[in-house]
Amino acid sequence: MDFNYTDEQNALRDTLSRYIVKDYPFEARRALAKSADGFSREHWKQFAELGLLALPFPEDFGGLSVTGGNAVDTLLVMEAFGRGLVLEPYLSTVIVAGGLVRDAGSAAQKEALLPAVAGGERMLALAHFERGARYEVSRVDTAAKADGGGWKLSGAKGVVLGGGSADTLLVSASTGKGLSLFLVDARAKGVAVRNYMTQDGARAAEIALDNVAVGADALVGPEGGALPLIERALDYGIAALCAEAVGIMAALNEATLEYLKTRKQFGQAIGRFQALQHRMVDMVIATEQSRSMAMMAAVKADSADAAERRRAVSAAKAYIGQQARFVGQQAVQLHGGMGVVDELNVSHYFKRLTMIDLTFGNTDHHLGLFSDMLLAA
Repeated sequence: MDFNYTDEQNALRDTLSRYIVKDYPFEARRALAKSADGFSREHWKQFAELGLLALPFPEDFGGLSVTGGNAVDTLLVMEAFGRGLVLEPYLSTVIVAGGLVRDAGSAAQKEALLPAVAGGERMLALAHFERGARYEVSRVDTAAKADGGGWKLSGAKGVVLGGGSADTLLVSASTGKGLSLFLVDARAKGVAVRNYMTQDGARAAEIALDNVAVGADALVGPEGGALPLIERALDYGIAALCAEAVGIMAALNEATLEYLKTRKQFGQAIGRFQALQHRMVDMVIATEQSRSMAMMAAVKADSADAAERRRAVSAAKAYIGQQARFVGQQAVQLHGGMGVVDELNVSHYFKRLTMIDLTFGNTDHHLGLFSDMLLAA
């Protein structure tokens, strides 16, 4: 298998690297995290101009290719976003919710939503997880009852990534035939959204639905057939998170190496001490091994074989979660007291790595899934 990037992918990576350095400095990012939206609408427009919001979608619906970009394209974007600690809801809107509409939506739903997402005019969010469900994807108490020619939804969703900025929600609910997925206007009557900041400076929301009325055309995919669709979208999101973690780990390595070269103790740079050199080498090895796992997850994320996809994604999430914790801890310790101050990006990188580990299943959860799959095989 050829793991070399294409010319187009190399060009995308170079463009994103320049953008992050020039237009997404750390101090500006800190200010954005404290703003009302928690991100920049101007940056979102620039993402649209760069084609990033159209990357996973087919040309027929405002995308950049006949079939839509693959998960390796997404890997390049998310790795760059990890380096910049990008706050914009790319994961929730484009990768997870956008991917669901692309894979399961009707032609009319795709036509209505995907070009608007690609143009930066509409944001989406998947409202699926609920209080007490932990990482159990199939556990949903929100109910959808048939009402005339449409449906009425009631329930509550927790930690909805990008939920506060979303124009349209993809809400999972139980019907008489099983788990189904519905498009809901975030400003519809009966929808209550409480937006808040997470530990890493990003945004999530608690969403309550009280007899929210939607039409028959709001159903995404077949009634009762949403679970495998949601699982696939989450697997795609996990592969993207793995790539983001690798970008953060690489940035932490660079920052730590620079600090070791400049910080002096006993009349010389501390990077000359062999014990610290060994720790730095271990950090680099952990990052490169994680990069390989992230690449495997990206390649397998497009697989039609659900078992193969889930096995690769869980293996990557578990391994990268372990190595990210190691690299983050080493970076903080090698920076000394400065490693935990808010003014230095190292602490923010470590917070984001912690949140990545907790999103869509932590290290222990995916390690258990992977071991169960091995035993079953």
